[in-house]
Amino acid sequence: MKVVRKDLIPNGPGSVKMVPDEADDLWMAYNLIAEGDSVLAATVRKVLREAASGGRDAERVKLKLEIKVETIEYDKQGSVLRIRGKNISENEHVKIGAFHTLEIELHRPFVLRKDIWDSLALDLLHQASDPAASADLAVILMQEGLAHIFLVGRSVTTTRSRIEVSIPRKHGPAIAGYESALNKFFENVLQAFLKHVDFRVVRCAVIASPGFTKDQFHRHLLLEAERRQLRSVIENKSRIILVHTTSGYKHSLREVLDAPNVMNMIKDTKAAQEVRALKEFFSMLSNDPARTCYGPKHVEVAHERMAIHTLLITDELFRSSDIATRQKYVNLVNSVKDSGGNAYVFSSMHVSGEQLAQLTGIAAILRFPLPDLEDIEM
Repeated sequence: MKVVRKDLIPNGPGSVKMVPDEADDLWMAYNLIAEGDSVLAATVRKVLREAASGGRDAERVKLKLEIKVETIEYDKQGSVLRIRGKNISENEHVKIGAFHTLEIELHRPFVLRKDIWDSLALDLLHQASDPAASADLAVILMQEGLAHIFLVGRSVTTTRSRIEVSIPRKHGPAIAGYESALNKFFENVLQAFLKHVDFRVVRCAVIASPGFTKDQFHRHLLLEAERRQLRSVIENKSRIILVHTTSGYKHSLREVLDAPNVMNMIKDTKAAQEVRALKEFFSMLSNDPARTCYGPKHVEVAHERMAIHTLLITDELFRSSDIATRQKYVNLVNSVKDSGGNAYVFSSMHVSGEQLAQLTGIAAILRFPLPDLEDIEM
């Protein structure tokens, strides 16, 4: 995210002009913009004009509008934010109070005004504009005849391609067709790899599969790269990592992010720290359950007793339309940090955030055991 201009008071009012450069930035903006904020952006609106014949003609006019946000939705597929609200700026074409929907797309500047820039909003802004925080990782998850290409960003995991080729069985009369079907499959995956994996953006590419499919494809990739002189692959072959997984489906992304050789490549990024914290929570949950808790009520009680060492929370909880609820979670995050603990805000569009969401969206690793938490109703 490019921050063009910043004019704000921490925990007070202000505005920020920014330009989203990638899908991750739109997701950050989605979490940053709350109901009651105002957004100024260029837009197009259909306007009725009086025609010379006495009738009325509809014309599309480009103008700048500032609206007070009522609803906001994120379209992951189309990479666009739709913000609906009432117009609050004087304009010859649009009355004050008229409803309008702004569409924020990549590379389109907009200005966000808030009455209160709380610590969570400031953190998000800092993360969004910090290029080093990006975890960009390309993952080719495959098994024989099926491959998925994912881009794992700082806060969004997107599926870029799905390749399916039917491959006959390896024994019996069909064996002749097996080799050619496998080569066709590898060729399709190679084309998708070249199209979607840009080593100027990603830190590393992971090829993952059960069995030997990953090794066979890796060999095919390097041989074809030499034969066709594919510079992007030849120059970055040290950044291609192989990982064993149990399947070629999306749920195996968790195994990829847990792999130590992948962790080493992305260890300083936000995504990697979240994966580590979640792994630590689950291992503590099975080995020493009295030192973990989850659910808003249990976490609140643990915090009152100054017991939280690491707080894990999804950004979904901050998107409550109720200001008091949002403020409660912002205060909780600040309070845990102030008392020397760690707090990780997980993206619900990330594989680790999806896992945490299944556990109510809030959990904690404790400094000391609290066995009596079990008796308190969630």
